[in-house]
Amino acid sequence: MRQCDLLDFSKSSYYYQPAEVDEMTLLLMNLIDEEYTRHPFYGSRKMTAYLRQEGYDINRKRVQNLYRKMGIEAVYPKPNLSEQNKQHKKYPYLLRGIVIDRCNQVWSTDITYIRMKYGFVYLMAIIDWYSRYVLDWELSTSLDADFCVEALQRVLSKQKCEIFNSDQGSQFTSIDFTELLLSNDIRISMDGRGRALDNIFVERLWRSTKYECIYLNEFYSVKEVHCKLKEYFEFYNHERLHQSHDYKKPAEIYCQ
Repeated sequence: MRQCDLLDFSKSSYYYQPAEVDEMTLLLMNLIDEEYTRHPFYGSRKMTAYLRQEGYDINRKRVQNLYRKMGIEAVYPKPNLSEQNKQHKKYPYLLRGIVIDRCNQVWSTDITYIRMKYGFVYLMAIIDWYSRYVLDWELSTSLDADFCVEALQRVLSKQKCEIFNSDQGSQFTSIDFTELLLSNDIRISMDGRGRALDNIFVERLWRSTKYECIYLNEFYSVKEVHCKLKEYFEFYNHERLHQSHDYKKPAEIYCQ
């Protein structure tokens, strides 16, 4: 659609409708999202205890189901609760002990839950580890791999990296995603199970995005989410100061 091109809005996102859930489930998911953003080490036991303290009659099994639905897990080794495809090849973590000292040396990606007034969507972003620059991002109402592949294709049409790091989620171990990286001679690195801190810079991006954008607004449509995130990532890349780079902006580092 011509309108999508003019607005720099993904054609697939244009047709997205927020996932419909009942009011209580959505409330619980939003509470989990906020508490998990504050304390990403909370597993289902602690989250269940927290929700009960807040007055909600909920058991651990339901919290585990909501964790899976939201695509999250606590950041410590534990039994596998996230969705994996056992037929997909897993790759080793390549970044331990490596000095990352230049742009396009390592890119990284992840997916996070984005709440709306009457539903939710998922956000995927790709960042450059060294500069913290957000290279591209995409929204989806499902955790299928398609929206991740779409974002990766856009990025690779402009630039390439040496190593691409992700978790072991089925979106990033899918054949379409990994073959796209391998066909561009990019080495694949994957976090250890239950170790979101292996992907710490994306985790920090999610925290900033939620506290500085998502939690400050109320969204009634996917288009509203898209427009606000586009505005925020422009700010993040070109205006937001990063202490780790002597208060320079990501674009100053990446585009120099």
